[in-house]
Amino acid sequence: HVQLVESGGGSVQPGGSLKLSCVGSGYIYSNKCMGWFRQAPGKEREGVAAIDSSGTTRYADSVKGRFTISKDNTKNTLYLQMNSLKPEDTAMYYCAASQGTLSWYDRLRVYGYGYWGQGTQVTVS
Repeated sequence: HVQLVESGGGSVQPGGSLKLSCVGSGYIYSNKCMGWFRQAPGKEREGVAAIDSSGTTRYADSVKGRFTISKDNTKNTLYLQMNSLKPEDTAMYYCAASQGTLSWYDRLRVYGYGYWGQGTQVTVS
């Protein structure tokens, strides 16, 4: 049974920072692609950042230079460091894990991921 649990969300002023964490169980972090997604009210879920088994990262244009994805395989933990936060970053943030390898194109696509956490709310205002 795969379980992903996010934490670290909260409320912050524009320009502030937050660090999200996602702890996985029943899942081998080192072999898959991991990602962070977000969903604002009334909007579709969108990919924010992804990292593969080699540590190669990909970011949505909207967060490049502000967000950093990383992982610690020894702790089965995925991170998202978010700096220079903007009101438009307000959303529920989800951790996700793929069931196999993903092409570069698919790494920020919802359909590429089969395992999801319950989400953690980030509010910037």
